[in-house]
Amino acid sequence: MPKYSYVALNDQQKTITGSLEAADRAAVNNLLSRQGFRPISIKQDSKGAARSIKLDFLTKSKKVKSDDLVLFTRQLSAMIGAGVSLLRALSSLQQNSESPALKSTLSEIIKDVEGGANFADALAKFPDVFNDVYVNMVRAGESAGILDDILKRLAAQQEKNATMRKKIKSAMAYPMVLVGITILAFFGLMLFVIPNIGSMLTDLGGPDAQLPAITMVMLAISDFMINFWFILIPVLVGSVVAAFRYIKTDKGKKKFHQLTLRVPGVNTIIKKVAVARFARTFSALIGAGVPVLEALSVSARAIGNKIYEEILVEASDEVKSGKQLSEVISANTLFPAILSQMMAVGEETGQTDTVLVKVADFYEEEVDLAIDGISSIIEPAMILLMGGMVGLIGASVMSPIASLSQNIQG
Repeated sequence: MPKYSYVALNDQQKTITGSLEAADRAAVNNLLSRQGFRPISIKQDSKGAARSIKLDFLTKSKKVKSDDLVLFTRQLSAMIGAGVSLLRALSSLQQNSESPALKSTLSEIIKDVEGGANFADALAKFPDVFNDVYVNMVRAGESAGILDDILKRLAAQQEKNATMRKKIKSAMAYPMVLVGITILAFFGLMLFVIPNIGSMLTDLGGPDAQLPAITMVMLAISDFMINFWFILIPVLVGSVVAAFRYIKTDKGKKKFHQLTLRVPGVNTIIKKVAVARFARTFSALIGAGVPVLEALSVSARAIGNKIYEEILVEASDEVKSGKQLSEVISANTLFPAILSQMMAVGEETGQTDTVLVKVADFYEEEVDLAIDGISSIIEPAMILLMGGMVGLIGASVMSPIASLSQNIQG
């Protein structure tokens, strides 16, 4: 039997984690429910998933795009709001979907719903498509009988998140291209240009010619790269792969997030993105009727930053002991004062979700401005770096030529 890892809430709304063997995710969900736990996330362990990857390769090799998920959510909301039954709406959307991955996923969900499962439980079987926020909001919408309204909220939230991700990716695309060009230019100069220049200088000045220190260093680097490329390239590639794998681990993610929060300029954007995600996710969950502690637990994981996740988990413990969330957040410097102030107003007026939406909108605009600002700085910085590299190589070439010409004249 495959092994599954789960995250669930007990009767005291405390998060518990564990793993067990079962036939499928539905069996895990039923077993946890019988024990009095409320499942939040159920994922198949990598070893178990590896066994089924050959069977699911053709149908699940492609991910569901965010645009397809937003369109599905909006269409489902409209159909349910018009009085169409859930099963009929899902069947119609599955038949007309242009996304093979979404169509395959919906066919499995329809089978579960036809078998009597809740819609939220059916969605929870596909964590790569429907995250914790999506599943918990749908579960709250089903309980309150306002599924169409909840789906509208979800679609709007997904559009906002997708827009922010696209802006960050587009802002980073140009700097990454410049970095790639710089690296390629460096290797090209070291492997092809510098060796020829070294030979030319040796021909002009003879084997005993005294070359400047900068030229000797450049020639030594070039010689090392030419003679030991078969060691250098695997070491570089291996280091990059190892670094990425380490960052994917919990410990690596935490170290990486700690580092990024210390980098000037970058830390400002990361903080604003984290606050915007938390405010929008938490407001959506609270507005859907999800309990505060559960909303905090889900929002912590939705931010995508281990440091903020730990802070919110600790905040959940303090809220459980009777403190106001605004009071707990105000004590942490990673959250801006405006967040705790606005949250305090929301707690007093009973409109926390409405207030936090405004906070999210504000910080998303701040993220846009910050990205534009750092992009305008990165471009000249990279050009300056490339110019400096070319200038360094030029100096290493011109200095010995000038010295040799003086010796010839003398």
